[in-house]
Amino acid sequence: MDEHAGLAREWRAAARGLLERQFRILDPMRRDFKDREVDSANEIVEFDLQDVRDGDIILVNYSKPSIGTSMEVFYAAHDLGKFVVAFSPFAFQDCSPWMVRYCTKILPTLEDACRYLTTHFGGES
Repeated sequence: MDEHAGLAREWRAAARGLLERQFRILDPMRRDFKDREVDSANEIVEFDLQDVRDGDIILVNYSKPSIGTSMEVFYAAHDLGKFVVAFSPFAFQDCSPWMVRYCTKILPTLEDACRYLTTHFGGES
């Protein structure tokens, strides 16, 4: 939310490049609700929750506070018991206690997060 589409797509493309040989990627930006956010709010939320249900592991860009991201992290970890791996520029003491509690792991960079996923969850490529 409130992220420039180019930046949001950029980190996802980088993650895809690092992970797609070992993981199937679900990108929530594959859907386009541009200019329809208001009349599509329920659809957007339900599609995002369905992606969380369909995913085995959730990769999160925690570069700024986001209500939607926080809700998805809580739902994935608390309600579904899924692993949530985040990358964030925030020092531990600057992270929301909710994100610290419900992210399985928070790492400083996307590359670190992808390396963690590959090491602990990756199969043969």
